[in-house]
Amino acid sequence: MIVVMKPGATQQEIENVEKRLRELGFKTHPIYGEVKTVIGAIGDKKLVKEHNLSHLPGVEAIVPIMKPYKLVGRELKKQDTVVEVGDVKIGGKKLVVMAGPCAVESEEQIYDVARKVKEAGATVLRGGAYKPRTSPYSFQGMEEEGLKLLHEAARMTGLKVVTEVMDTRDVELVSRYADILQVGARNMQNFRLLKECGLSGKPVLLKRGLSATIEEWLMAAEYIADAGNQNIILCERGIRTFETATRNTMDINAIPVVKELSHLPIIADPSHGTGNWKWVDAVAKGFIAAGADGLMIEVHPDPGNATSDGAQSLQPEKFARLMGELKPIAQAVGREL
Repeated sequence: MIVVMKPGATQQEIENVEKRLRELGFKTHPIYGEVKTVIGAIGDKKLVKEHNLSHLPGVEAIVPIMKPYKLVGRELKKQDTVVEVGDVKIGGKKLVVMAGPCAVESEEQIYDVARKVKEAGATVLRGGAYKPRTSPYSFQGMEEEGLKLLHEAARMTGLKVVTEVMDTRDVELVSRYADILQVGARNMQNFRLLKECGLSGKPVLLKRGLSATIEEWLMAAEYIADAGNQNIILCERGIRTFETATRNTMDINAIPVVKELSHLPIIADPSHGTGNWKWVDAVAKGFIAAGADGLMIEVHPDPGNATSDGAQSLQPEKFARLMGELKPIAQAVGREL
């Protein structure tokens, strides 16, 4: 439910309402607006009437939240969330582009890619140090050494780092090197991992699961928010359907639907969505036109010899060309790149 405080309610009145709610077992999440303060309260709604919470000093109204996702939905928070990662803002007027290789392979590779995507206009360096692979015999990543290389490449270029964390035991380690923790599609409903990422305090990029509905995706985000962290970035990366011509089926519907249902920023990953570098440009442009807050694109200096996902990776010069082509599309929808 939402407890709407009266305009001009004092700080003491707000704190008293929060205290009473917590005494009754509610989790509280105050949001301070210019005119009014609202308090999101999650708990047993029957207690509201039993304890006359509407009569507490400063309370204007108590409104039920109808959606199952309470904290990431629009009912509690109307204004868009902007996730700030240092000087990089995700969800504002300026679009964010995260770019880099699927997997960190060597110092030379990641340093080279970092410099080139930075020159092209990317603000976040992506790269996998831990790789969830379908086969246990495929390259699994450089692990902590890969994290160190990512961190150093980002430090040299001024980029931020986003990289995947796969296990609750690795959250603390990955948090030392990364600016954004990525939860991959296969782990979207790994609820223990979601909670740990929420408790870390780091911004979290949550990819949509292989066949997840939008509601299931938002409920996964709710786990992170419920752990005390609303710095969540959603990432549409395609879902599994009957279609085999592409790696996944990119759901462009997800952008306007999520924008209506949730205040969280949402970006798109056309590399994983298409599975083929030839189609990345067109799909990336479509998602920017649809209102996405940014993109995640795989870039590799030698895709033919990549250890992971070379077929969907753009060469640096192709990525730079795409960045130039995206600018007028961003401007046409009132955004900047």
